[in-house]
Amino acid sequence: MPNSPSPVATEPATNPPPVIRWLEAEQERSARWRSERGAPPPKRVVLADDTTTADIAYRLACEGTALLWRGDFQNAKQLLQALARRTDQVPTRKRKKAATPVPVAQAFHLHRLAQSQRARMLGMLLIPVNADYSIPLRRAPDVKLACTEAWGPANEPAGVSVVSLRELLGITSAHEWRRKGVEIAALGEPPHNRIHPHYGVFSPVRGEYIHLVATAHLPKPPSGQALIAFDVGTGTGVLSAVLARRGVRQIVATDQDPRALACARDNLTRLNVTDKVQLVQTDLFPEGQASLVVCNPPWLPARPSSPIERAVYDEGGRMLTGFLKGLTAHLAPKGEGWLILSNLAEHLGLRTREELLAAFEANGLRVVSRIDAKPQHPKASDASDPLADARSREVTSLWRLAAA
Repeated sequence: MPNSPSPVATEPATNPPPVIRWLEAEQERSARWRSERGAPPPKRVVLADDTTTADIAYRLACEGTALLWRGDFQNAKQLLQALARRTDQVPTRKRKKAATPVPVAQAFHLHRLAQSQRARMLGMLLIPVNADYSIPLRRAPDVKLACTEAWGPANEPAGVSVVSLRELLGITSAHEWRRKGVEIAALGEPPHNRIHPHYGVFSPVRGEYIHLVATAHLPKPPSGQALIAFDVGTGTGVLSAVLARRGVRQIVATDQDPRALACARDNLTRLNVTDKVQLVQTDLFPEGQASLVVCNPPWLPARPSSPIERAVYDEGGRMLTGFLKGLTAHLAPKGEGWLILSNLAEHLGLRTREELLAAFEANGLRVVSRIDAKPQHPKASDASDPLADARSREVTSLWRLAAA
């Protein structure tokens, strides 16, 4: 089927979009400011072009001054790469070793802070985008379809927009993920085994959690009844598709994000399983009970810095807590809840195993069994990753939970 862009929610009239302002030719100019990360428009903006050196751009960006690009688009990409290299350089001055080792949780938060500062600095290189999503720069690519998928249909009266080049490149990269799709072995043979993630919806690139759901023993429904399953927080719809491929004929998949629901609907239609899956927009559980309730919540209880990170970071463990609190009420007799969770948070000092087990008990749940899998993604063996030690010990588990 064609990969047509799905509609996204538009901003209400009572909440006008933010505006960025700058001086050009001695006149004040303005444009709509776009930031999916929710970053405010920069307060200081200067014009930059092919004559702007990387050193000057780096100094201005570090000072909090944004650069609105007026030169060649490909040169802007090269400048962004140069800024990234300067940001990632190891300081020439050797740092003194701390008298005592930094606690692992503190090291993680320092890592997240450094990531946030890096993103903020690299986001200071800005690109204009016309109302029809064309880019008024030399050698600029055609990003109209990518922007339509991320922002919705072009709105001519809206005029020119300004977006960070880094975010624009993320939008075009997401478009390629959506166009090509991700092969999922548990869905069968190519070419009918691909999941196509939409912009803002986390891609199912970690295969171990999918394999766990594809191979775990399915619970038996009450006598004379069909197996009903809930997929809580469906995202791309991949786990619903896997359950449908396993023969589950009644699945209710939920998500509170309209983008995720549009993405899941697209994928389930491509895979021809829409007759088995009902999509519901809600926070956590749908109404009723099921013999199988599956949930793959964000694995790290930390604050996300962008919408896409909500699939990985869940501040305070809100979704995990909500799932455990509501699970027993939504389990049919002898039903099971499948919680798919990495123990990376434990190795990072963000949560202990004892706290997780205590949460099971406090919510009237017992562990039927636990199935483990080692991650196979590249970061799991990347020695240069700041979290390499924790990642090397990471295990992803499918916890089979039942009412105590």
